[in-house]
Amino acid sequence: MGLSVKMAQVRGQWKLQAAAHRNCDTNRYARAHRGSKGPGRMRRRSMSNQPVRIVGDGGPSVVLLAGGAESVSDFFPGLVDELVSNRRCRVVLYDRPGVGSNATPGQLSGASVALHAMLETNGFGPAVLIGQSLGGAAALLLARDYPEDVAGLVLLDPSLVNDVNLARSTERAARAAAFLCRVPLVEKLFDSQFRSYGAKLADRRNLSSDDRSAFAQAAAVDIPKLREAVQGLAEIAQDFRESDLPRVPSAVVTADRKKSSKVFRAHARLAEALGAHLHQWPGAEHAVHLTNPSEVVDVCRQVLGEVDLRT
Repeated sequence: MGLSVKMAQVRGQWKLQAAAHRNCDTNRYARAHRGSKGPGRMRRRSMSNQPVRIVGDGGPSVVLLAGGAESVSDFFPGLVDELVSNRRCRVVLYDRPGVGSNATPGQLSGASVALHAMLETNGFGPAVLIGQSLGGAAALLLARDYPEDVAGLVLLDPSLVNDVNLARSTERAARAAAFLCRVPLVEKLFDSQFRSYGAKLADRRNLSSDDRSAFAQAAAVDIPKLREAVQGLAEIAQDFRESDLPRVPSAVVTADRKKSSKVFRAHARLAEALGAHLHQWPGAEHAVHLTNPSEVVDVCRQVLGEVDLRT
């Protein structure tokens, strides 16, 4: 298969999965409230050498889970401020083993155990989980394995843990891209393609300077690390049954794709199993938290409102 085809596969799987490294919500919020005793105070805890970063002192716990192999600290521009300032939530930012800043080895297959241990150790559960791509997959695995830990779910174009063929395709594309990136010139070409895509998308959407910076940084995909992050996805999908998911306040967001596509149908099955609404907006990309931030905030508000009614 040609290089151009391989690159197209990878772009299709992970368009702008990485986050806004220079637009970090937690750092900005901490600076704005330095010395404050209110809900904006940043507290840091650790569990087995795995950093747990917390914004906000009270209210319901909301766990943010980044896509790809990225650190959650930089991943959701604007969302942390919204959850803390307007919803009075306690936002938990946690990089599970094997992703982001967490140096502890780990794969997606162990995500639910790691998340459960973090929530139980710190007394954060039951929590609302907001996850994009592989972060959404991790949230689904926790909901299946430890339903008592989950008060609600917001799944932003989640990776397909409920379709074996799509999961295999994702793993194959990741392996192929990582293999090609062993050649320095090819690695530079991948990087250039991702950055060019991000710049063009930012231009089309007439983004502010802050969001434009976020999109520019979002293209810095660490492909070898991403390959490790998706390893085992197909095996997980083989054993995943949608009927095992709990009925909790939930929302599933899918990118702007044809309703006849396999990805759309897989997301629709997840929504049906959860008793959730399947959201889709014109022009939404895989990184929907960046392309449609206001809509994502609205969906999070709706789910949190439903959780409030149940408590």
